[in-house]
Amino acid sequence: MERIKVSNNGRYLVTASGDPFFWLGDTAWELFHRLTLEDAAHYFETRQAQGFNVVQAVILAETDGLNTPNAYGELPLIDHDPLKANEAYFRTVDAMIDTAAARGLYVGVLPTWGDKVNRAWGVGPVIFDAANAEAYGAFLGARYGNRAHVIWILGGDRDVIADGVDTAPVWRAMAEGIRRGAGDPTLMTFHPKGWQGSSAFFHGDDWLDVNMWQSGHGEVNAPNWEWISADWERTPHKPVLDGEPNYEDHGINVWAADWTPEKGYFRDLDVRKQAYRSVFAGACGVTYGHHAVWQMFDTGRAPIFSPDRTWREALERPAAQQMIHLKRLMLSRSYLNRIPDQTLIVNNTDERALHMRATRAADGSWALVYIPPRRDLIRIDLDRMAQAEFQIGWFDPRTGKEEHFDGFGEGMITLAPPDYTNDWVLMMNRIP
Repeated sequence: MERIKVSNNGRYLVTASGDPFFWLGDTAWELFHRLTLEDAAHYFETRQAQGFNVVQAVILAETDGLNTPNAYGELPLIDHDPLKANEAYFRTVDAMIDTAAARGLYVGVLPTWGDKVNRAWGVGPVIFDAANAEAYGAFLGARYGNRAHVIWILGGDRDVIADGVDTAPVWRAMAEGIRRGAGDPTLMTFHPKGWQGSSAFFHGDDWLDVNMWQSGHGEVNAPNWEWISADWERTPHKPVLDGEPNYEDHGINVWAADWTPEKGYFRDLDVRKQAYRSVFAGACGVTYGHHAVWQMFDTGRAPIFSPDRTWREALERPAAQQMIHLKRLMLSRSYLNRIPDQTLIVNNTDERALHMRATRAADGSWALVYIPPRRDLIRIDLDRMAQAEFQIGWFDPRTGKEEHFDGFGEGMITLAPPDYTNDWVLMMNRIP
């Protein structure tokens, strides 16, 4: 497998040979901690077939990862000491990372969940300071740096600055350790707390190659497109993506004291809206997640925040099978000259549930507009791209089919979506 790097324009990701790489990730945080090698192979095979190309997993896991052993009875560290790795535990991590590579999957490796640096909530305990974080990072870099399919993700859903304590020096030390140990070029990002982005803390750091947001699971239609757009405008340019939008089948704000199943779950439409809007706003990809899969929930295991099925059943949920359509759609166009452009949409709205998002080629040769379910006509100004005639058609995010072609148009056009109950992508291709 080729290494992934940042494109020359600083906006997107490419392979070492220069081919566009659309990050289509899946959150499998507890993969190393809870699965057997056989289960991991099944997971990788399924996700590869569904079009995913990145798996995000944690070495020192969130769910009591320092005290509860993995599927083979092994703990990751001896005496909670980051400088005393348990070789048996890491051999299982090695095997899973290599199995992923055999399936053509990159692994976004989180060295530790954030509660080991800033507990805030969860089990912890805090075990890192700047000195041992740098040494632990160097150990990991030396162990996995020669694997071209490893992507590094620091952080893990905790505040960087909390209660007057700034943990940024710890994360910076870990990043420098990884780079020193790896010796080869690294691709690195940072997974932040919900409704936060890495750019607020580390955008100017040279180790941070890709900015990441977590729009999270607190509400429907969280405005991730606004946050992606803000990072698009930052200099120096860096790719950005939503690394944890709402998980499929996750309870909406499930942590609330009054939450019950009747309060609702995020379903496939919610997942598609966050994915398409963030990508059309300029993201270099997106990470999907399922509430049972991230925790690898199974019968006999204590549930975390009310999963409604096992991880094996969850692998085949609708949105998991629909994400490939977004990747194929984006790669079917001239990918590296893609820009966001909201000026194409004449009658957009600030109402989040109805918000539309547009992206186009910089040269005006094509444009796409994501349209959530809404009951009004869509007005598009094609002259914002070029004074030319365009072929007009529709793309179904649920099936990946291009259908319902409306013929040709130029200048200001007004269209109705094929139906008002589903989401659609409006496609416009300039006629030579």
